[in-house]
Amino acid sequence: MLRDHRELVVTFADKAAVRDHVAAVVGERYLPRAYAIVDDPAELRDLDLPDAHVVKPTHGSGAAIVVSDRAPADARLPTEEGSWVYRHVRPGAAPREEVVRIARGWVAQLYGRGPNHEWVYGRVPRRIIVEELLARADGAIPDDCKFFVFHGRCAFVQVDAGRFGRRTQDFFRPDWRHLPLSGGPPRAEPAEPACLTEMIEVAERLGAGTDFVRVDLYDVDGRVVFGELTSFPAGGDSPFDPESFDEEFGRPWTVPRRYR
Repeated sequence: MLRDHRELVVTFADKAAVRDHVAAVVGERYLPRAYAIVDDPAELRDLDLPDAHVVKPTHGSGAAIVVSDRAPADARLPTEEGSWVYRHVRPGAAPREEVVRIARGWVAQLYGRGPNHEWVYGRVPRRIIVEELLARADGAIPDDCKFFVFHGRCAFVQVDAGRFGRRTQDFFRPDWRHLPLSGGPPRAEPAEPACLTEMIEVAERLGAGTDFVRVDLYDVDGRVVFGELTSFPAGGDSPFDPESFDEEFGRPWTVPRRYR
């Protein structure tokens, strides 16, 4: 965060611009469908959207409105101005004017913590993107598989499941050896994804142009779908339990003396 200010890192962080990068490197087939990318949240009013979709800002992380009929019946959108949260609600609980209000709060905010922290988001245009909701045939949200890629090679895989319910988190080697590591949520030891080989190949191709990036992918009933590229997972402040894994995660990384 202090030393690597390349435009490539800005592209990674921009949830709109990164789509062109992914399409150029691995192909459009790995992208989720984008229904709209708007500069003015008011443009969301007139969009013809399916009942299931995701609305999120392009210039930050940790905020989204997920709309689907599988959300809890009592789930509601936040009422606070500028709420930067995930919410999963049913279509009837997401009136378009409320979505516009929340999106306006997003574009009014500069995400990150200044030039010495997640500076990159200050270089990303503040827009709103609406994408397809990734769901399996049974309607369930797929696990979020996060591939830690160093110099084009995947060294670790993190699997987060149950984002809108009982969240679990597990860490693996690329050969699916489970690691005795906790990042906070309980472990579940999920089965190896059927598309793991393809997912690692896609992650390594997307990470080939830099010394480190985390590549998030989904296995949607055999369809590998891109999620995001993250240069600063959790702002570099994720816990490791045991702490020895802090050193373990650093072993594959040779930090460049200079970034060009």
